[in-house]
Amino acid sequence: MRNYGQHGALLCGIRAARYEVVVTIDDDLQTPPEEIPKLLAEIEMGFDVVYGTPQKESHGFLRNLASKFTKIALQSTMGVETARKVSAFRAFRTELREAFANYDGPFVSIDVLLTWGTRKFSALAVRNDKRAVGVSNYTLGKLVSHAINMITGFSTLPLQIASITGFLFTFFGLGVLLYVIGRYLLNGSAVPGFPFLASVIAIFSGAQLFTLGIMGEYLARMHFRMMSRPSYSIRSMTEKQNEGGGIQQSTYAARI
Repeated sequence: MRNYGQHGALLCGIRAARYEVVVTIDDDLQTPPEEIPKLLAEIEMGFDVVYGTPQKESHGFLRNLASKFTKIALQSTMGVETARKVSAFRAFRTELREAFANYDGPFVSIDVLLTWGTRKFSALAVRNDKRAVGVSNYTLGKLVSHAINMITGFSTLPLQIASITGFLFTFFGLGVLLYVIGRYLLNGSAVPGFPFLASVIAIFSGAQLFTLGIMGEYLARMHFRMMSRPSYSIRSMTEKQNEGGGIQQSTYAARI
């Protein structure tokens, strides 16, 4: 109906796919389609998701820098080492989409959603040519915005940073207070009122940040429940007949 962004469009296509393996590739063809068999061969080795990582980035310095920042953000949300090698050129088993079948949030990251169904990731180097026509729509600002959306939409990292900051400020304030009291007891001199006031402010500021971090943790749990992230994802199901009573039993191979 309209432009929902690259990852939104990919999610639509993934849900409409009909075959066992899905391959995504940018339409600028900087990564040639001839590299697809490499990904499929890696899938056959037992991996569920395989990324084709460019041997050499062919963008400008700022774009490459923003891309690295985005991959760092991805690593914090995906929790897998392969996150540093993520690219738009990927192949994965179609069955993985069952793990995020109920996801309907406005912010989509295909790479994060794939981690809901598997931890079997791999990456290999592929050819990356210079862009022949046009320019990339992924500007520096859009990449940074995408990274922020991933961190705030799929991770509690900002809340944890707030909690840690609160701890540090609290301990810093206590340290300043002990220093002020010790100096007063030893030397009997101090700027009237200021050191004590500064230490008290630092202590209470840290306590407030820490309290906000705890509240944020509870809000984050509500946030993750609203995402409808599955408790498990079934890879396959087989039915077998008991020899004695003839009762059918189902055997599940589940991703947990």
